[in-house]
Amino acid sequence: MRIGELAARAGVSVRSLRYYEEQGLLTSTRSASGQRHYTEAHVERVTFLQRMYAAGLSSRTIAELLPCVDSPSEATSDAALDRMAEERERLSEHIEDLIRTREALDRLMATNRAHRASLRSTVPG
Repeated sequence: MRIGELAARAGVSVRSLRYYEEQGLLTSTRSASGQRHYTEAHVERVTFLQRMYAAGLSSRTIAELLPCVDSPSEATSDAALDRMAEERERLSEHIEDLIRTREALDRLMATNRAHRASLRSTVPG
């Protein structure tokens, strides 16, 4: 199948497929005229890539995990699990930072509300 059909079947843009190829996440064969051609397995590959992106993984991280998919073994599985654990820890730290930021904003909002309340009490009615 050609790139447009793969894009339609996988629910992604042609641009995304080209990006995946640039990043080494997807490969195609080329016709004599240079057109990309894909197989049914590529639909599953793109769907898998989309799940990885939805999990917040970068292209670089996905590339690091692909040996587990392309050449499954205990070693590649262990390496992938370790890498995903690192990503999970990174996300957890980011979430903690966001919670602290939200709490700081909550404090600012409380200060603003208190200030507004004090303005109401000093305004003659």
